[in-house]
Amino acid sequence: MTDKFVVGLDFGTLSGRAVVVRVSDGTEMGTAVHEYRHGVMDRVLSAADGQKLPPDFALQDPSDYIETLAAIVPAAVTAAGVEPDDIIGIGVDFTSSTVIAATSDGTPMCQLPEFVNNPHAWVKLWKHHGAQDQADRIVKLAQVRRESWLARYGGVLSPEMLVPKVLETLEWAPEVYHATDVFCDAVDWITWQLTGALTFAQGDSGYKRMYQNGEYPSKEFLANLNPEFADVFDTRMNAPVLPLGARVGGLTSKWAEQLGLPAGIAVASGNIDAHVTAAAVQAVENGQMTAIMGTSACYVVSDSQARDVPGIFGIVDGGIIEGSWGYEAGQTAFGDLFAWFVDNCVPASYTSEAERRGMSIHELLTEKCAHQEVGEHGLIALDWHNGNRCVLADAKLSGMILGQTLTTSPEDQYRALLESAVFGARTIIESFRKSGVDINELVVAGGLTKNTFLMQLLCDICRVPLSVGTAGQPGARGSAIFGAVAAGAYPDVRAASQAMGGKAEGVYQVDETRALQYDALYAEYVRLHDYFGRGGNQVMHRLKEIRRQARLRAPESTKVAGGDDDAHM
Repeated sequence: MTDKFVVGLDFGTLSGRAVVVRVSDGTEMGTAVHEYRHGVMDRVLSAADGQKLPPDFALQDPSDYIETLAAIVPAAVTAAGVEPDDIIGIGVDFTSSTVIAATSDGTPMCQLPEFVNNPHAWVKLWKHHGAQDQADRIVKLAQVRRESWLARYGGVLSPEMLVPKVLETLEWAPEVYHATDVFCDAVDWITWQLTGALTFAQGDSGYKRMYQNGEYPSKEFLANLNPEFADVFDTRMNAPVLPLGARVGGLTSKWAEQLGLPAGIAVASGNIDAHVTAAAVQAVENGQMTAIMGTSACYVVSDSQARDVPGIFGIVDGGIIEGSWGYEAGQTAFGDLFAWFVDNCVPASYTSEAERRGMSIHELLTEKCAHQEVGEHGLIALDWHNGNRCVLADAKLSGMILGQTLTTSPEDQYRALLESAVFGARTIIESFRKSGVDINELVVAGGLTKNTFLMQLLCDICRVPLSVGTAGQPGARGSAIFGAVAAGAYPDVRAASQAMGGKAEGVYQVDETRALQYDALYAEYVRLHDYFGRGGNQVMHRLKEIRRQARLRAPESTKVAGGDDDAHM
């Protein structure tokens, strides 16, 4: 029998990648990567007229996604050396919530001449935090009204979610909102492009669009937020919600010709980039937590029932695999935190040494700090340089390093930041455990798995054995698994994951001596976490307000049409 293959598409923060996967065993036959031409626009609207953006904005150009799609699929198929006629399906994942405003035919609003210079018409990337005020208002109203769905999001809502972002558009760019026919996450927009059918993915809808128990928040609730918002789901998000692994439709003739694939092959309902990784690393059973560690970090785990877990990102029935409740939590900065330090805080002598020795700055700093005893640097840090996603859900928080002296070295600071990121992970894991969600294995995926020192930190601090995913492209491999299910190659995701996924079990085990030493440091982290994050001292909020006021005093030419900085803090 001729081998059959599927294409997995993984759209990340800075690039997209495709992998051609053999259906029978998950072998990655060929892959291709393409970087977005415009990247992340968080300071200026570079894709338009270069105008300055407010604080906490993070936008993208949807043309980057199309350009990337057209580049990576043919390249991956060529690299794989397989016959296109043997490819039976496509699976897709995307960063979430990455929100696109579009016309009824799928044209992004930012591509219309009248909105090209309006930031709110552009794609609001997952780490766009301009809607913090809207998120706060949604939570306060839900608390007053005792909305049952709020518990599904840990009692808090992140500004990263779709609804706060869309409300932000209504209130600060009403002309964009009223001209928009469809607000959707990018994962649903890309399957819409490929098939001509607009649908919403069940997992993404539950975690990011407040779709619970088959319904959205009531019109009455939405009208209390803003009278013009009451019908947002009926008029601007009126499409069927499909379960994970479902078939959205067949690949259109137009896209089949452009990608070099057979027309009509199955396109699977899209999924969240982090969530597909659980299938890729064989971590779909209850109690297996998948940690996807890249620029940010996402943690997903399944459980047999819905439990209220304070501060998590969402609980969805069938959110990871059918028959279990899927939980999500995460950190808005993980690898980004270390990249920021390397880009801004490392002296030239370290750069020269790394170049001389043929290694990266990250490798050099890790080598220099790895030999230290636990706590030797005398530092403790908070990992909130991009705000806090879980368990505080507060984008107004900021990072810090405490304990620095004139003898503090770059490697001291770097290790403190590594530890702080892992302390943030432990905070999330403990929130799950205290609420009755078992976590008996941590399966890690992403580029940071190459840092063995960081992985051992994660194991020791979180006190859980670590397995490591073996997929070269875990996101794209996971998408391919869902594509195989949509194409009918497997009856369900569990069976497809077992055949096509892969991991190395128990690679890291807890060192009890180091774990006890880290407990003392973690206790200090918790004190700072609660002091600055739970109202003990709101200096971080005040500093951002002072920054906002300073930027308001800037020349008019640097401000944003459709609102000032006050809209986004």
